[in-house]
Amino acid sequence: MHDSHGERMSAGETRAAGGLALVFAFRMLGMFMVLPVLATYGMDLAGATPALIGLAIGAYGLTQALLQIPFGVISDRIGRLPVIYLGLVIFAAGAVLAANADSIWGVIAGRIVQGAGAISAAVMALLSDLTREQHRTKAMALIGMSIGLSFAVAMVVGPLLTRAYGLSGLFWVTAGMALLGIVIIASLVPRASRTLQHRESGVARQALGPTLRNVELLRLNIGIFALHAILMASFIALPLALVEQGGLPKEEHWWVYLSALLLGFFGMVPFIIYGEKMRRMKRVLSGAVAVLLICELYFWLFGHGFYPLMIGIVLFFTAFNLLEASLPSLVSKVSPAGGKGTAMGVYSTSQFLGAALGGMLGGWLYQHGGLNGVFIGCALLALFWLAAAGTMREPPYVTSLRRPLGSRALADDTLVARLLTVPGVSDAVVVAEEAALYIKVDTQQLDRVLLEQVLEEAAETHSA
Repeated sequence: MHDSHGERMSAGETRAAGGLALVFAFRMLGMFMVLPVLATYGMDLAGATPALIGLAIGAYGLTQALLQIPFGVISDRIGRLPVIYLGLVIFAAGAVLAANADSIWGVIAGRIVQGAGAISAAVMALLSDLTREQHRTKAMALIGMSIGLSFAVAMVVGPLLTRAYGLSGLFWVTAGMALLGIVIIASLVPRASRTLQHRESGVARQALGPTLRNVELLRLNIGIFALHAILMASFIALPLALVEQGGLPKEEHWWVYLSALLLGFFGMVPFIIYGEKMRRMKRVLSGAVAVLLICELYFWLFGHGFYPLMIGIVLFFTAFNLLEASLPSLVSKVSPAGGKGTAMGVYSTSQFLGAALGGMLGGWLYQHGGLNGVFIGCALLALFWLAAAGTMREPPYVTSLRRPLGSRALADDTLVARLLTVPGVSDAVVVAEEAALYIKVDTQQLDRVLLEQVLEEAAETHSA
């Protein structure tokens, strides 16, 4: 593969990206399919209360948040595949446990075990091992799309499967998907010839402290925490509101979610394009959070019939899709050079903690304050987020690049200082143990010729 600037991914890279995106999608499907149905079908389980149903919805987030970063670090030591296989087996075991449960506690236990199969960090690291530098962003984007798509599919397929086979059937299908994931990895995904220590996709211990202290990243972590808390809590109330106030039987909910997700997806696209092209992401983000806040207040005050609920759900999903799609790209813009993997690790931990809290909080609020209690609680969460988002700076519109460095360039102490004088380079760091350079560049302002010149000089300086 001498062609380093070729635009196309190799067959192996395409198989790796496609296979891992499928594994990710199956696993996320299993996480999300219970969302639209647990509140309506779960009440038939022995011992079920709204608070315990909330716990069952959010429980996977707890173990996921605790184990995600440790599993990634272990995969650096013992290899990606053992960790991914083990995670999928644990996930399937949790689904089987929940499928055989006849009480709410059995389902909660199953969800906790499901979450313990926390493989996202290891899957991302394997993707980095299997793709070349110039295609990595494309491959990562494919996985991002597969997660978004699996959420949409789950909202529709979850109610359909549960209608046909009941809750235990839903969990059996989830277990089957995890095992299918193992087959896909064994048969489709190529073996990695090397394990990269890679700052763009893995957590680096040295970068953890600065990441946790970075105020701009903290705002985004608060954002994804609040977004998933609002999502989980809303999904305790919305399915029940559709039955009680919209008069729509639970077997019919799938088409409401299908229409809302489709309309919401097309509704968000112009805003993303506007935010990126006009460099107004802060305005787009704050606007979407404000829409979430308005949706929750609207559900509380006006959600008393089928059509008002339907309008609210479409708006809710438009804002949700927009935020879910734009937050990760903001994290990669804001994170320092060489800190993106660590920033994403902390970000997804925040996301799972939000899901855990949202499920528990939503169930508890519903038990003590009914539907309105949940909507008011979600509105307060959105208000808190809006206050945090309102003070953020306009994010830098930068892309991360990674360049391998030869021993001469590594020995050049002035390299970073010289790079920072190149127009369009905003940050640079040399990571000696990876023999690599990480830089953040503004592609609209970057002087590429000068950048290449500086890198070439660094490679030649010490050869004299």
